[in-house]
Amino acid sequence: METGVIDLAELDGDFDLQSTLESGQSYLWGRLDGQMYDRDGAFGGDAWYQTVVPPLDGVSDESAVVRARQVDGGLEWASNTDAVPILRSLLRLDDDLDAVVEAMPDEPLVARAYEAYPGMRIVRDPPFGCLVSFICSAQMRVSRIFDMQERLREAYGEKVEFDGETYRAYPTPERLAEATEDDLRDLRLGYRAPYVQRTAEMVASGEATPAGARGLDYEEARDYLTTFVGVGDKVADCVLLFSLDYLEAVPLDTWIHTAIDEYYPECDRGNYRETSRAIRERLGGDIAGYTQTYVFHYLRSGGE
Repeated sequence: METGVIDLAELDGDFDLQSTLESGQSYLWGRLDGQMYDRDGAFGGDAWYQTVVPPLDGVSDESAVVRARQVDGGLEWASNTDAVPILRSLLRLDDDLDAVVEAMPDEPLVARAYEAYPGMRIVRDPPFGCLVSFICSAQMRVSRIFDMQERLREAYGEKVEFDGETYRAYPTPERLAEATEDDLRDLRLGYRAPYVQRTAEMVASGEATPAGARGLDYEEARDYLTTFVGVGDKVADCVLLFSLDYLEAVPLDTWIHTAIDEYYPECDRGNYRETSRAIRERLGGDIAGYTQTYVFHYLRSGGE
């Protein structure tokens, strides 16, 4: 087992692990104490979080179990490999958060949201796990979305040994494509079961992959992701923002529609595409997704 501590003083801007991982951005991490998503609006704390990471292009060559917790001035970690490059990638530790905050619109709602969760960063989840988890997200509380991913992992995930125990990676597209719709309904995916099964088939066969959106212009990338079964504009925006580095993406979910209604009514253009363009411009353009995530988490957690 390898261990270490990343010095958070070396980062550009603040960092908070708990709000980053429990703000509805990712469903691929869990808390070792079993309290993931037990408290809305969580901020701070020194709980251990864990994920099993597939090989990441340019970062790691094999599946890795990664644990991390925030301690005074540092991010402590333990893994079966050197987890520093993995954590830097997954938690976007190389983002200049000071510059991001400086580029956010100077208005009260945004200021209150950032003050409530300073140091919350955007995650960079592995693309396939991110895609499937957000397909499962429709009309679901964050805790139930997380539970679905846990069941998928336990049923179809590769075994990875670490620290004398066996863990499960997120299912590969090939393994998940072998599941039937009934199999997935047995895991309580409900009407999402055929969407997950068909999307896994598409990726496993090479018909389309979520990473295939990289490098496309933003709206073209969003359109590309909507070719997956069960993926509309909002889910596509989530994958672009939380996995594929499109920091301008603003998923228009219930909470952001609430923000538009109450704070930015001039941005409501009556359809997703035009409203998206208007709210992106209002929330900071190239970093609008960061602004959106602060506002989303603040409103969802009862900040207003």
